[in-house]
Amino acid sequence: MIAKLKPRPRHYLSLFFIILATFLITFPSGFVTKAAMDPWYYNLAKPAFNPPNWIFGPVWTLLYAMMSVAVWLAYNKSKHSNKILVIYFIHLFINASWSYVFFYYKQIFLASFIISLIIFFILYLMVLYSKYSKSSVVLMLPYFAWSTYALYLNSTIYILNSSY
Repeated sequence: MIAKLKPRPRHYLSLFFIILATFLITFPSGFVTKAAMDPWYYNLAKPAFNPPNWIFGPVWTLLYAMMSVAVWLAYNKSKHSNKILVIYFIHLFINASWSYVFFYYKQIFLASFIISLIIFFILYLMVLYSKYSKSSVVLMLPYFAWSTYALYLNSTIYILNSSY
């Protein structure tokens, strides 16, 4: 009979630091979003499928937690491959930049491009994770779905508010 390996406490410490870093990197973008919404964002024409504003905070909190666990699982099973963490954190900075581009600079079209780049990174991370942890890939699926929806929403807002 093969004994199961029990995670050592230091593995959980790395999870704590990944979660902490994820939220620290993305936290400022929440402030930018909140500060720049009124009146600009409220006055934009939005499609009927635009979710209520209160949903974004809980959804992103859950997605960031799931992304953190996904990268942690793959990182641990990859024998601590720094490549996985580097790609993850590069992607996270790009993710955080969307709020600045969309809300602070009010560049809706460029924000759509950034979401496309985020989706590319999500898919790339999922390919990297698939070598080590199927659970990591599954944990990234809601993020992929939400980001795809966000691209559609962002692009629709651009079309509704652009003057030809």
